[in-house]
Amino acid sequence: MPSSRAADNPPPTSLKVLFVAAECTPFYKVGGLADVIGSLPQALRALGHDVRVIIPRYRPIDARKYGLKRVDRFIDVPAGARSRTTEVLESDFSGVPTYFVWDERFFGRDTVYGQPDEVMAYLFFSRAVIEFLRASDWTPDVLHAHDWHTGAAVMYLALRGRRDAKLKSIASVLTIHNLLYQGLSGDALFRFAGYSATLPHILGEKPGTANWLARGLTYADIVNAVSPNYARQILTREFGEGLQDLLQTRREPVAGILNGLDQIEWNPQTDQLLTERFAATSLKKRAANKRAVQTLLGLKHKPRALLIGMVTRLYDQKGFDILLAAADRLMERDVQLVILGSGDEKYHAALRALVEKYPGRVGVDHNFNESLARQIYGGCDVFLMPSNFEPCGLGQLIAMRYGAVPVVRATGGLVDTVSDAGRSPQRGTGFVFKPYTPAALLGAIDRAAAAYADPDRWSAIQQRGMAADFSWQVSAQQYVDLYRTASEVHRTAR
Repeated sequence: MPSSRAADNPPPTSLKVLFVAAECTPFYKVGGLADVIGSLPQALRALGHDVRVIIPRYRPIDARKYGLKRVDRFIDVPAGARSRTTEVLESDFSGVPTYFVWDERFFGRDTVYGQPDEVMAYLFFSRAVIEFLRASDWTPDVLHAHDWHTGAAVMYLALRGRRDAKLKSIASVLTIHNLLYQGLSGDALFRFAGYSATLPHILGEKPGTANWLARGLTYADIVNAVSPNYARQILTREFGEGLQDLLQTRREPVAGILNGLDQIEWNPQTDQLLTERFAATSLKKRAANKRAVQTLLGLKHKPRALLIGMVTRLYDQKGFDILLAAADRLMERDVQLVILGSGDEKYHAALRALVEKYPGRVGVDHNFNESLARQIYGGCDVFLMPSNFEPCGLGQLIAMRYGAVPVVRATGGLVDTVSDAGRSPQRGTGFVFKPYTPAALLGAIDRAAAAYADPDRWSAIQQRGMAADFSWQVSAQQYVDLYRTASEVHRTAR
């Protein structure tokens, strides 16, 4: 099994932490969760802590490219009444020791999210993590779980791990990246997970069902969310997704730690995917990227039209209902709109209709393309995030880093990261609106357009956004403090 290799130059009080998640860059990415799992461990290792990651090994992960190799032996993972002999692989490709649970039955497919048996797959993954730790000669101080996919691992540590000499010292932290997704299933899966079919239900869990996020939240030593404002919002009925009462009853309050941004990965001065690289002192070079976006998405070449960009998933959460309701009035202005993303078919159809109605002014691509995404960040004037809710959001952080001015709704992490340039003329980095209405959205875009008409004011807003520090350094230290708190809570509970 893996060696007890420590991070380089560990401090005397260094921690051992295992990140458990469904995805991680660069190996497999669907959304922002992968970016966090790919970058936060690196920041923690830079502080001298021995941090490692474990995810499922999905079929699309290229074993040769990432240097995957088998650990010393297979592990037997209980799955209902039987066990499955399961392979664990490892890679140091990203600079962080990363382990991969491979099982053809559950992960031998090109896509995992949305599959009919996805809850069963992640229950199996969670139990595999536990068996991996049992067999390993490396024991973490903290198991850091992420979202509902790993709730069962947290539950197992709390209910069974306390009687296991190898596991009983491991504290747990569960991070909420998006409370909307909770891993709901029938309670028949209790038996598959290794528990009695008559396991008592918990707060927020309806009879006859199992809520695997709720179970993780119940049994974790510490729970946190990915921004301070979102941590407060999820305690309310409006944003709690039915789990607000459970979260309010925890012994320890829900912490809020803002997601960071990999400053090396996201750097407009070195980004090879941009048509023209630039810095805060050479913003005029962005014009080449703007023209490239217009060309790639079939827009008219209008240098001074306000180019509004979005790189997002096409779901209700992201504010497409109010954007589409405002679209005709928006097109009365001298603006262009580009959207890169896929999701619900109703929005695919609505956006196709919008492109047909406003040819040369609206461009949409539903096939994610990293190069086009970078061009949009580096070329659009405004980056739009009219979200109904947004736990943290990375889009606005990347946009500011690339000189695009964010227009966002006042929710979740958007509140924590974007300062309104109208209310704070000397500190503002974007434009913020609060009511979730088409009128409020248009009002914020109009305020942005007025600033855009004043080149000196606009470049000052851009430069403030580019100067904002959203690196992982501060957040990583906050996580270290959180891990220490979790360890103390765990010791007290034992």
